[in-house]
Amino acid sequence: MPFFSYKGRNNNGELVKGVLESFDRNILAKQLLSNGITPIEIIPGIAPSNEIDQINSLFKEPIEPIDIMMFSRQMYTLLRAGIPIMSALSGLLSSTKNKSFVKVISDLRSSLDSGRELSAALNLHPKIFNSFYVSMIRVGEATGMLDKIFLRLFNHLEFEKFMRDQIKTALRYPSFVMIAMAVAIVIVNIFVIPAFAKVFTSMGAELPLMTRILLSFSNFMVNSWPYLLVGLATVTALFLSYIGSDKGSYQWDKFKLKSPIIGPIIHKATMARFARSFALSSKSGVPIVSTLKLVAQTVDNHFIAHKVEQMCLGVERGETILRTATHTGAFNPLVLQMIAVGEESGALDDLMEEIADMYQRDVEYEIKTLGARIEPIMIVFLGVLVLILALGIFLPIWDLGKVSLHKS
Repeated sequence: MPFFSYKGRNNNGELVKGVLESFDRNILAKQLLSNGITPIEIIPGIAPSNEIDQINSLFKEPIEPIDIMMFSRQMYTLLRAGIPIMSALSGLLSSTKNKSFVKVISDLRSSLDSGRELSAALNLHPKIFNSFYVSMIRVGEATGMLDKIFLRLFNHLEFEKFMRDQIKTALRYPSFVMIAMAVAIVIVNIFVIPAFAKVFTSMGAELPLMTRILLSFSNFMVNSWPYLLVGLATVTALFLSYIGSDKGSYQWDKFKLKSPIIGPIIHKATMARFARSFALSSKSGVPIVSTLKLVAQTVDNHFIAHKVEQMCLGVERGETILRTATHTGAFNPLVLQMIAVGEESGALDDLMEEIADMYQRDVEYEIKTLGARIEPIMIVFLGVLVLILALGIFLPIWDLGKVSLHKS
């Protein structure tokens, strides 16, 4: 789309100007009027430079998932009340607080003005509306159930947010404990052990093996901390680069699912997301093959997404969902039994919702009991750490005290 430079006055009579993208001057004039700006001059302009766009993107308000959720809910309410889409979007322009999302809604109105369908207009913003969202809207347009699709999308996004928050909650506690322990080890080796080293040096006696190991490790950290920081930064950068690749993200997501304690929680949350997405697509009338392709994009785990893609290929070959799901090895026997019943009864979407509810309850229970399962491990680790410090630091002091008592 071409860019136009405009000048106009807002509701307070103040002069405003800028550069916007639009199909033609008339559409841009309508867009400005809907935003409370009376255009004075609209002339062809030059697109903003990439550097300016990058700088502006650093300071503009980010669009959060909650913004998409509220947009879906409000669109359902307005369409349910019989309000046309253009009028609904105009109403959202004045009620939306996020300035970045206001621009997105304004772009949607411009696209609809030019004759595009809503799904095509949403597809112009792939970073905000993913392919699953756009596909659901396209189904709603084809079936005349756009209002119901918006409500289902709201419920789906609400569930997605809940699952993400649950996973973050599950990871927060062990991450905090590991960071606290790492900081404690660094403090002990840099500040505590060097203070005792002076005492040990003044003793002039042969030190135990454990003490010599602790002193050597402490000296290494004190003398080499700049290199350790550089090494840590390098390893972190390489790790982030690796998991950013297709192969790395696949292996990392697979490792997360198989990791102890946290792995089962992530697996159940991913399965809940899969079942909920499947139920939404199936209830909306999307064919099974297309449903599996869409679900593979929403599970937020490359390993599980690969399993779902295998299911899709199996269904395309004429296999049943039960058979393909069994071959993936990602579902437990109870879930496979429910899938079998769903296929036989023709109520697979309803049973998928029950599977999602079951996994959701399991995730909530796992998170509530997470602390109780981690505490014994932390107690053992702290006990080992205290034992090492006792043997390495306090044992020589204890020996020195006994020697002093014998001399006196």
